[in-house]
Amino acid sequence: MRYNILQSVKVIDMNNEIISETMFEHGEYEAPALNIGSSVHHYELGLKQFEVVYDKREGRTARHRIIDIEIDLIGKPSVANVFLEPVTLIIGQHDIGEV
Repeated sequence: MRYNILQSVKVIDMNNEIISETMFEHGEYEAPALNIGSSVHHYELGLKQFEVVYDKREGRTARHRIIDIEIDLIGKPSVANVFLEPVTLIIGQHDIGEV
């Protein structure tokens, strides 16, 4: 089955004020059955200015649990949206610069 992996990302400043909230798309993958509670291993997320991007510097990986799976039975072919645990990124602490 095809899965679209999504993750809610909240970007905050050093004073804990919300700058933005977005849904980061990890992409579409073909995989055997996934279940709520399973883990997904991927590159860590970071910020390039105010854009959420993968932090592909050496050793920067993360593992997040699947919290929900949504299957669209109307679209053809059907694709399941898989939602990972939300993350919070802090401006200044999660900046990756110009890698």
